[in-house]
Amino acid sequence: MATWLQLGFQDASSPLMEELIYFHDYVLVILIFITVIVFYGLFSLLFISYTNRFFLENQSLETIWTIIPAFILIFIAFPSLQLLYLIDEINDPCLTIKVVGHQWYWSYEYTDYCDLDFDSYMIPLSDLGFGFPRLLEVDNRVVVPIHNSIRVLVSSSDVLHSWAVPSLGVKIDAVPGRLNQVTFLSPRSGVFYGQCSEICGANHSFMPIVIEAVSFGSFDNWISSFLND
Repeated sequence: MATWLQLGFQDASSPLMEELIYFHDYVLVILIFITVIVFYGLFSLLFISYTNRFFLENQSLETIWTIIPAFILIFIAFPSLQLLYLIDEINDPCLTIKVVGHQWYWSYEYTDYCDLDFDSYMIPLSDLGFGFPRLLEVDNRVVVPIHNSIRVLVSSSDVLHSWAVPSLGVKIDAVPGRLNQVTFLSPRSGVFYGQCSEICGANHSFMPIVIEAVSFGSFDNWISSFLND
């Protein structure tokens, strides 16, 4: 979950999010290097006459600053493509959850278990308990087992929504009449918060997402209690 005055990403809670953060830092170093070189060149052109002639009358330099950007793009492209394939890869998920966005709440269906479906509404401030985050807590959390690949099928019943949990590296659009899918895996227990990331109407900011990752035994007990109720 995000913290007060936080500038960076949320702590990674999945292997995919760790790779995304690493790629972000990797590209950021390249951008800083490019920015320093460009500002140095501009400063030299404006204030140093010898460097001015060097920049304007040097054919070798023009060749270099044409070739180097091409190599920089290659160094960025390979890890980027690798991440894109990892995001789309489906590795024998042990559990499939169907998510449907509504104005303005989420519906969940555990397709591997008969008759297990529920709606998830944000808890209003008047009913919110002490210590729970405002505008993020829901009445029914999505419970998943740790160390297992989870497949999420996402759609919408009305307008565009976006099912996003930043700490898990998950963000997928919910489009009416279309079924999108994404996978995630949580290596540790915890509660992970997200929100709809598509402007979907007046109450767009009041349809949060809460994922609770638990041990497989606790997940099995939760399934049994839910079905018995």
